[in-house]
Amino acid sequence: LTPLQQHNLEDFLKVKIIDRVALILDIFAKRARTREGQLQVELAQHQYLLPRLAGQWSHLERLGAGIGTRGPGESQLETDKRLIRQKIDRLKKHIEEIRTHRALYRQKREQSGIMVVSLVGYTNAGKSTLLNVLTHADVIARDEPFSTLDPTTRRLALPDGTMALLSDTVGFIRKLPPAIVTAFRATLEEMEGASLLIHVVDLSSPEAAEQSQTVEDILANLNLSDKPRITALNKIDVLLPNDRHWDEASALDYFSSQQAPAENTVLISSTRKWGLSRLLALVMEKLKTT
Repeated sequence: LTPLQQHNLEDFLKVKIIDRVALILDIFAKRARTREGQLQVELAQHQYLLPRLAGQWSHLERLGAGIGTRGPGESQLETDKRLIRQKIDRLKKHIEEIRTHRALYRQKREQSGIMVVSLVGYTNAGKSTLLNVLTHADVIARDEPFSTLDPTTRRLALPDGTMALLSDTVGFIRKLPPAIVTAFRATLEEMEGASLLIHVVDLSSPEAAEQSQTVEDILANLNLSDKPRITALNKIDVLLPNDRHWDEASALDYFSSQQAPAENTVLISSTRKWGLSRLLALVMEKLKTT
């Protein structure tokens, strides 16, 4: 939907029209809790608004427009564009300061020798729930898209007694708008500094394969395809038949008997705490070879 098409639809229908990007940004604005997240959302909103200003003053462009003159609508449009560009520049400066701070923080982590593991995945795949279970954190985890926008990092105890850091990141979505990717670059850079990625997949979703491919495509666009990876197939408990009582061993046997998990892939249920010992063992193994 182009800005002109949106403006024409609003004129014709006499209602406010928002497109998919505007809806996503609106959700982001409601979910951002930290100063960093709010700045990133505000930048994306202004970048989205700037090319859509043209139609806002078209009803005034005809007034007073003669040879060698400019209509008041045109003057107002230029003023608005200038103000928004100034705001975008200020927001970019603040976000760049955050990126610099994060780079220094990552440098200190690297010097300390503590490895970082980042959770990635499609929105609502269960990343925050997994973070809470593995690190005994209390991050907000809801059954809704984009419940986590701000990165959260917690200490993770591995089976051999060593410690790592586990980081939760913003969930991906199909056809993620470029303005959002750019605005959240500071957050996504957390994955660049990670030694290992855990790709959490909602196995219960009818679109699990498509969602998984979307995540892989976005990681490729971020030049992260070569990053060491574990795939955690989550929410297996949702797929179990209701004709018997299931525990961890019987559930994992049931799925393994149907098809053995691929290499570097584990079956888990974050809510039931199934498969987590195998996941942690694989994390420890991968970090040792990184």
